[in-house]
Amino acid sequence: MKILMVNKFHYLKGGSEKYYFDLANLLKENGHEVAFFSMQDDKNIETGCKEYFVENSDMNSKNPFKALDVIYSKNNEKIMEKALDDFKPDVVHLNNFQRQLSASIIKPIKKRNIPIVFTAHDLQAICPSIVMLDNNKDICEKCIRGKYSNCIKNNCIKGSKLKSVLGAIEGKYYRKNKIYIDKINKIITPSDFYKLKLIEDGIPKENIESIHNFINLENYNVKVEDEGYALYFGRLIKEKGIFTLLNAFKKIKDKKLFIAGDGPDLEKIKEYINENSMNNIELLGFLNAEQIKEYVRKSRFVVVPSVWYENCPYSILETLAMGKPIIGSNLGGIPELVKNNKNGLIYKYNNDDELAEKMNKLFEDKNLADELGKGAKKIAEEEFSKERYYTEIMNIYEGVIKNGK
Repeated sequence: MKILMVNKFHYLKGGSEKYYFDLANLLKENGHEVAFFSMQDDKNIETGCKEYFVENSDMNSKNPFKALDVIYSKNNEKIMEKALDDFKPDVVHLNNFQRQLSASIIKPIKKRNIPIVFTAHDLQAICPSIVMLDNNKDICEKCIRGKYSNCIKNNCIKGSKLKSVLGAIEGKYYRKNKIYIDKINKIITPSDFYKLKLIEDGIPKENIESIHNFINLENYNVKVEDEGYALYFGRLIKEKGIFTLLNAFKKIKDKKLFIAGDGPDLEKIKEYINENSMNNIELLGFLNAEQIKEYVRKSRFVVVPSVWYENCPYSILETLAMGKPIIGSNLGGIPELVKNNKNGLIYKYNNDDELAEKMNKLFEDKNLADELGKGAKKIAEEEFSKERYYTEIMNIYEGVIKNGK
């Protein structure tokens, strides 16, 4: 089978890109031919496969006509036509394509009757600003069912009226032309939660298949130790729940918390720690993947305190695969991965008292932490293997080729 993988970034920027490259490698391992369609960038990764690139662009362009390319780019449409005629794929698999690549790439694919699979790594189909948060970084569902005037009213996209208008127009274009309903044969959501949100927004449930992401489990077969500390790693930003974690840890004495990462709220975090004399918290700064793995390996548990709609974070999959329990908020896709009292503990998001209680429970009971760690490893091996994912993705590809769904 020949699969054209599409994603706007062709370097490791985030979870979407990890999935894009990992899935391509999995398909190649199983004898399929893969090509890539993305944007030009100096950071692009050489794959050894056929690669088709469009000009790097986004809504930040100072040229107003160029900015409209986020809605429809004739140039991108032409390059997709050439890619399809050259590679002749059996399936086109879209990842993050909205905005920079635009819906223009859909038309030539449908014209050639090539089935389209789309993995929804975020909720841009619902929310023009993507994250479903208001300007205070609290959950916002005002744009569900196409009520995009809220995005314009509140300047939701980077505080810019122009960008918010463009985002709303883009959303209206996708909805009017039924891109997600009629043009895409099958949508994959990496969480049941995202599937339910898309159904709530009006996409028929039969169009959507929920499959958790996969990881290469062999990369996480590490010898675990327990140095008794809690670990947070990720972006230092409000929606990740970092301040809920700090508030909770203020209630914990004589225990250690390591915080790894960087982000826009770093200075506020430093101020909070200093003002509250929290000498049991250490900021590690940005760490590479191997350094993070080492801190996870030696931790008692990892905390995922998000206060926004997480999908299927690789950080959770990788932690579980190393046999470490997670304390996670009951929001988005997190409770699908962190199963209460089986591989970790769940608490009500934004509730720092309950989070403190759960952390104290694992700090005080090493045997429980060890048991949850064993459960973490077992569930990871059963549910997140590349073999499982390959079987499921091939069922989807074969289904859209044969039946269109």
